[in-house]
Amino acid sequence: MADLDFEKLGVLRSVSDSPPTHYTVKIQLFSLLAENYAEKVYESREFEAGGYKWRLVLYPNGNERRNVEDHISIYLEMVGTDSLETGWEVYVAFRLFLLDQNKRLYSVFEDAFTKQKCYNAAMLDAAGFDQLIAVEDFNDSSNGYLVDDTCVFGAEVFVCKERRTGKGECLARIEKARMSKHVWKIHNFSSFRALESKVFHAGGYKWFIKLYPNGTATGKDSHLSLYVTLVDPEASIPHGSNIFVETTIRILDRIQDEHCIKNSNDRYSATSKSWGWPKFIKQNFFSEASNGFLKNDICTVEAEITVRGITREL
Repeated sequence: MADLDFEKLGVLRSVSDSPPTHYTVKIQLFSLLAENYAEKVYESREFEAGGYKWRLVLYPNGNERRNVEDHISIYLEMVGTDSLETGWEVYVAFRLFLLDQNKRLYSVFEDAFTKQKCYNAAMLDAAGFDQLIAVEDFNDSSNGYLVDDTCVFGAEVFVCKERRTGKGECLARIEKARMSKHVWKIHNFSSFRALESKVFHAGGYKWFIKLYPNGTATGKDSHLSLYVTLVDPEASIPHGSNIFVETTIRILDRIQDEHCIKNSNDRYSATSKSWGWPKFIKQNFFSEASNGFLKNDICTVEAEITVRGITREL
């Protein structure tokens, strides 16, 4: 075989009589790829090694995107990364194989400069060799790489280290947050056991107020209970996020103008969509006509809502 100077190409070459551990690609009619295949690139099927999925990507005439000519380019590409957790990193040592069919030995190629390749979400470029071997040397049947238009490539991939940077979150302040007010006038109050307001908008989200005249939870049979509920949080809040909301609720006193007022700062999410007060106001105090909360079986509830911030996963 000709004395090929691989090291000048950044490639360490050794010889092995053992086939590649993880994957083998046998290509018959190689000229079909080199001469006629429109994309001038061949991608192998996916294979698994070290708990991850990979494929080989072969450019029979060189990777034009990297201005490679007259050489075979071959790369190891990681696939299926969309399913990996945030902050993943995988360090691998890999070797690519090319069979010398004359001697029944494999030429084994490794990077001369980098012993381990780091794959992560920010660096998904395939690792490999722009200039694995000159096309002229590959096509020379005396070298044994291409015989009867057939060649055999392979790969070994060993995971050296895995790392997760861990999950995180950012609490972002909403600039120029605006307060939205909703006025809910309830007629025939005494006819209901539970009431819901119409849906209204505040801070870019949809809400409604729910009132229990006979109370609920710790306020049952002694107080009015009032809650503010976020509509369809699974769709309106990104997965893993929360919104921080400043809320003021009042029941209007239309006689003395001394309203019953409650304030809160709450965190809403897909699993915590409703916050409020089981003991908002005592029933007997609310019902006393002289207090002005219930007049002619009508009461008025006001809600002021300001969305102050949102948390998102990093």
